[in-house]
Amino acid sequence: MPKNIAGNESASILFPEYTTLYKLIEEEVKTLNSNQLDWTSGEFGWSEWSIRRQIGHMTSLLYRWMFIRCGKLLDPNKTHKIDHLEALAMSSYDRTVDEKLFADFNLLLSKLKEGIALASKILKNHTVHYMKNETVEYNLGPHWSIMIKAHPTGFKFSQDPSQGKMSLEAVFRHMYFEEITHLYNIQRLKRAQRISTISNVPKVGYWTLEEWDRSEPI
Repeated sequence: MPKNIAGNESASILFPEYTTLYKLIEEEVKTLNSNQLDWTSGEFGWSEWSIRRQIGHMTSLLYRWMFIRCGKLLDPNKTHKIDHLEALAMSSYDRTVDEKLFADFNLLLSKLKEGIALASKILKNHTVHYMKNETVEYNLGPHWSIMIKAHPTGFKFSQDPSQGKMSLEAVFRHMYFEEITHLYNIQRLKRAQRISTISNVPKVGYWTLEEWDRSEPI
């Protein structure tokens, strides 16, 4: 913990980036039409998911981590009334929202905005000490062998490194890194369609790792 951060301070101080995150994403996608949102290509791994699905995943993961995986720690009394939580966090679609229920892109963006606002509110309502010391058990897939290198702290391994405990601070760092990395993917999808990009993607998180696929459209 940095010396200038006290354990009893609001955890908002750990991740001030959440306050500007939605605007960064919205500016990149708000003027796109349906054809641009749904464009895919089999040329690259990152181009197999459309911009719409990238946004769906970015929305879903927030609700899944905060209210399914960490709900007992972050919202034990279910004070956050979330409509369609299962459709947001546990749909039958691949790691994204129920794409039929959230087919309207403006509705999807509103749920992303809500999820980021809830993340900011949760950080504000908990202390630095709480976020650093409360943990959830994890089961890390193969992709984490690369992703974990972006995390300076927050993981406690068992004998099997794919099993262990993850601090709430690491959870919120992971969510932010996911949002930024998928925003980077959205920009690549735009470049592949010869559409100008807008946001300055922060150079942090998973997409900056040496081993990450940073291929670009020709």
